[in-house]
Amino acid sequence: MIERAYTLAEAKGIAVWCEDEAGPYQTVPYPGASWQPEGEPLRQPHEYFQEGTAKMLTLFHPVTGQLRVKGTPSTRNALLHPWLKTELTAILAELPAKTESLSPEANRALWESWREGLSQKVTLCADLPPLRLLLVMDNLTGHKSPDWLVWCFQQGILPLFTPLGGSWLNMAESIQRIIQRRALAGQYPQDVATIIAWLEATAAGWNTHPTPFIWGGKRKTRRQRARERRLHRLPGSGACSTRLIQHGQAAA
Repeated sequence: MIERAYTLAEAKGIAVWCEDEAGPYQTVPYPGASWQPEGEPLRQPHEYFQEGTAKMLTLFHPVTGQLRVKGTPSTRNALLHPWLKTELTAILAELPAKTESLSPEANRALWESWREGLSQKVTLCADLPPLRLLLVMDNLTGHKSPDWLVWCFQQGILPLFTPLGGSWLNMAESIQRIIQRRALAGQYPQDVATIIAWLEATAAGWNTHPTPFIWGGKRKTRRQRARERRLHRLPGSGACSTRLIQHGQAAA
């Protein structure tokens, strides 16, 4: 279902975004390359204090490569859901208005068509607005709270949950790895606020020249398509890009 969303939904006028939470990122020295004078390598301390951890909330639009990120010390629902609602409301406001008017029956059938094959289905609202956005999310309990799901349905958003062991279906996994490496590789952040600032600044830099992601499918099929289309496979999920993306700081 998620693979079908990546390949078909946007052409049908339904936006597809991916959501994930990354971390925790600790206040420790991170391995990685850095620019240093010859003969003067960067030295990291072998003793350090752990001053807490940071996490990264992520919304990613594969078709455009646009990224929305927030650094936070916690990903509890009390922090996650308000941020998601604010960002998704802004995303919906930027989408083109629906011009096609469907009957209530046809509209419900459209919603159900994106849930075909699921063994367990969340009950949809009695009155459904036009379907505007599919949101790929990991299969976590906090992502299935009734208040959150009802809000999504009322906005025309249908969450699509990855199956158990299927986080590779979430293309947000790939962009998170890129941001984390560009922000932290070779660095020693000594407080949580610094980690958050670096993650958010790196995401802002990415958005100045975003790279769209293309769904490559399962590993064998992905490799074959990559050879045929000269795509570059991205770690973390089944995502690919049309140009090579450097993961280290040198490309930031």
